[in-house]
Amino acid sequence: MATSSKWKFSFFVEKCMSSMQTGTQMVKLRGGSKGLVRYFFLDEHKSCIRWRPSRKNERAKISIDSIREVCEGKQSEIFQRYADGSFDPNCCFSIYYGEHMESLDLVSGTSEEARTWITGLKYLMAGISDEDSLAKRQRTRDQWLKQTFSEADKNGDGSLSISEVLQLLHKLNVNLPRQRVKQMFKEADTDDNQGTLGFDEFCSFYKMMSTRRDLYLLMLTYSNHKDYLDSEDLTRFLENEQKMTKVTKEHCLEIVAKFEPCPENQTLGVLGIDGFTNYMRSPAGDIFNPEHHEVNQDMTQPLCNYFIASSHNTYLMGDQLMSQSRVDMYSWVLQAGCRCVEVDCWDGPDGEPIVHHGYTLTSKILFKDVIETINKYAFVKNPYPVILSIENHCSVPQQKKMAQYLVEILDEKLDVSSISVMESGLLPSPEALKGKILVKGKKLPTNIDENAEEGDVSDEDSADEMEDDYKLMNGDTSMNRKHVENVAKKKLDSLMKESQIRDREDPDSFTLAALPPSGKPSEKAAGKGRGEDSTDTGDEAIPSANKKLAKSFMGSFSKRKKKSSKLKKVSSFEDTDTDQESSGSASRAPSHHSRRKKTMKLSRALSDLVKYTKSVAMQELETQGGTSWLVSSLSETKAQQLLQQRPTHLVRFNQRQLSRIYPSPYRVDSSNFNPQPFWNAGCHLVALNYQSEGRVLQMNRAKFYSNGNCGYVLKPECMCEGSFSPMLEDPRPGQMRKQLVLKLISGQQLPKPKDSMLGDRGEIIDPFVEVEIIGLPVDCCKEQTRVVDDNGFNPMWEETLVFTVQMPEITLVRFLVWDHDPIGQDFIGQRTIAFNSMMPGYRHVYLEGMEEASIFVHVALNDITGKARPASGIKGLFHRNPKQASLDSHAAVLRGRKAAFGAHLLRRTASAPTKGQPKAKRGFPEISIDTKDCSSEGASEECELEEAPDAHPSRDAASAAVADTATAATVTAVTGAARSWEHGTDGQLQPDNGKVQN
Repeated sequence: MATSSKWKFSFFVEKCMSSMQTGTQMVKLRGGSKGLVRYFFLDEHKSCIRWRPSRKNERAKISIDSIREVCEGKQSEIFQRYADGSFDPNCCFSIYYGEHMESLDLVSGTSEEARTWITGLKYLMAGISDEDSLAKRQRTRDQWLKQTFSEADKNGDGSLSISEVLQLLHKLNVNLPRQRVKQMFKEADTDDNQGTLGFDEFCSFYKMMSTRRDLYLLMLTYSNHKDYLDSEDLTRFLENEQKMTKVTKEHCLEIVAKFEPCPENQTLGVLGIDGFTNYMRSPAGDIFNPEHHEVNQDMTQPLCNYFIASSHNTYLMGDQLMSQSRVDMYSWVLQAGCRCVEVDCWDGPDGEPIVHHGYTLTSKILFKDVIETINKYAFVKNPYPVILSIENHCSVPQQKKMAQYLVEILDEKLDVSSISVMESGLLPSPEALKGKILVKGKKLPTNIDENAEEGDVSDEDSADEMEDDYKLMNGDTSMNRKHVENVAKKKLDSLMKESQIRDREDPDSFTLAALPPSGKPSEKAAGKGRGEDSTDTGDEAIPSANKKLAKSFMGSFSKRKKKSSKLKKVSSFEDTDTDQESSGSASRAPSHHSRRKKTMKLSRALSDLVKYTKSVAMQELETQGGTSWLVSSLSETKAQQLLQQRPTHLVRFNQRQLSRIYPSPYRVDSSNFNPQPFWNAGCHLVALNYQSEGRVLQMNRAKFYSNGNCGYVLKPECMCEGSFSPMLEDPRPGQMRKQLVLKLISGQQLPKPKDSMLGDRGEIIDPFVEVEIIGLPVDCCKEQTRVVDDNGFNPMWEETLVFTVQMPEITLVRFLVWDHDPIGQDFIGQRTIAFNSMMPGYRHVYLEGMEEASIFVHVALNDITGKARPASGIKGLFHRNPKQASLDSHAAVLRGRKAAFGAHLLRRTASAPTKGQPKAKRGFPEISIDTKDCSSEGASEECELEEAPDAHPSRDAASAAVADTATAATVTAVTGAARSWEHGTDGQLQPDNGKVQN
């Protein structure tokens, strides 16, 4: 019976696939206009949905990989705009896709057609989610090849002519001599239909073209110039380079069986160049530590010992003035790893509380719908606690309704009575609070009569109070909506012109301003140093009231808000500072106590739901008796002032209770501030606009991916207890530092910039790579490679960059690829990764959101202390200049020995000579902890480098190179200091002690 049911389901699914590939005419709905009748179909590779007609032509598609959810009926916000009865709900469905959860809202002709598409799409999505990462990458590559072939086949005859191949190569950024292309074309054209390439022949042609010189040289090095790696060669490579331990012959044979495509090589148990390439491009060769895909940190410490992924105005789809509010945003951010969501509650019609951004034209959604969505999606992806940040603007009757919905819908998720409280009075741990939702909000004071149903509480910490300059409605509903919209648009246009806050890359700006060039400044001096230029790559300028930051965004509004021109000192730190960072200007700042306190009425029913996360204003802290069950919200402006004036106190404050940092109210364009300075100070809930994709969210993802994207990352121990200042030049005296030696070897299949004027027909790119270190101010810096001209397909940089990092636990490493242009540069792609999530050895850095684009690097991590002189090492395997040295632990290819096959292969490889001039660097960069060396921000000159003497290459060369520096510094090379790694299943690496250090 079970077999019969399974057969019937398989038959039904096949029927769905066939119908979807045949295509269906459906109505595509759009907001504010009539629907469009379009013909939708599943492509032949079952990889994407397409429709026609469309002005987007071939770009009119949604990949199955990008689909997040398929919802039946009229559930989306777009459907809600249409009157009841406009469509049969059984014919309606919505497809949510992409990073921003965009919706494709469709109405089919019959309910059967809708059911076919819903079932078929869910089946395809389930198949993708069940794949392992290797299978998914292989499927993606196969689909990409099929799609590339189809798009290149202009006349649709199922084959490619030489002219179509040449056009395709230009599109792929390949710059090869025409004669070489014709030669490879002829070699691949083996069937009876001469002069054209079928799909299989095209795959052979592509394989010839894409065989990698860098990987081939690496293979020759470890195979003693054989055209394959046997189990002994592979073992030596995995242990010496990839830092794996206890590699067995059986494991090597498993790699051969899994990655080697040639049957003869499989029989012999060896790995040829194609198998080696497959292995290196698999997840086993990725730069990201595979263990960090899962939770790997201690989750039993108090909540105040963690950074917590947090969202600001979660419900908004766009800007803060006029965008749509959608319950779907809660579903998306929770599944994306966010653990603190915000709900702005206001009185709604018919006694129903609503959620929207007050005094603006943002649309309104029901509070009940928001809570139901949170209840449904809070723990779909991970079980760790969710914090519900309630911004309460409701009357008491509607507050009671809010409390009723919270209790009825969330039920036992709110019950924390069984959670044991720590003896120290600290907050419970994420482990103890699994599956629980904590309500963050105001709580009635204990001196109010216990029978009173309501009471007065302070409203001083209303976290996201809209500035008067941007209140559009001001409670006046008589205003003409169209007039208000025009006012809003003008304000947004003015913002875009005046603001320096842009979510884009700026290669000429460091993440944080440089420290003073000499001496050891006090924290006060360090704060002033940063005040000169606190912009973060242009897009995350931190608004500050300080007059010295006149160029910042807040400064551009100084005429409208003159009261911001003076520093305000938070009273909780008043008269308690005996630290070196105290300053006269701060002590003269006006106190908040002189202002009349704002109050609001709070319902007891809502107050009683607040357990561990009571919202308090900063000036209330002195009266709280040292309890840790508090959360204080600060705007980025106020938090930046505290960070500049009293960094040690801010860190100490964050050791005992939670703090939440939210964007400046002037960020009505929903731009994001730089979160790193606040992470440096141990701030827990750094709330970001998740709808604004860009640099900041990429940093946020990188940080939280380091612990399985569970929304919690353990803070460094020095931030959890004791005294620590992130602003000092030497924040952890006597502690080991990490040295990152990063060789950027090559790139693979780098696309043209997205905004290229001529698209695929534009010029072939001239790429270079920029590496940025983001962390403590003393660690922040960036370096870049030379430019490779006219080669986006397989550029070779072959350059080594060296960085010194004081606190790797909170450091991010950001790889950016640019297209150099005489009048500027265009952004191609990026990958940001936590420092401690990087794997040692030869690794691929896949650019985020791109199918095949990657950078090939070698990572070496050293523990260093003291002062070191330049090291003299071996000649590099990939250095263009034979006198340039390398710290890599690989062996150099012996001169004079050439393999016939290798010469033939290298002659055919698509690696055109580059015209770019390399940097004038020779030998090794200086290994030093001096902040004025080449790895430190603020260095105005390049480090002087010694030319490396010729050295006989050996496979233990890294240890020999480091040994030269032993008299001047304590250096533990990668071979000793880096964690050893055992092999695991699927070719992935595991630490030999089974535990990841944080």
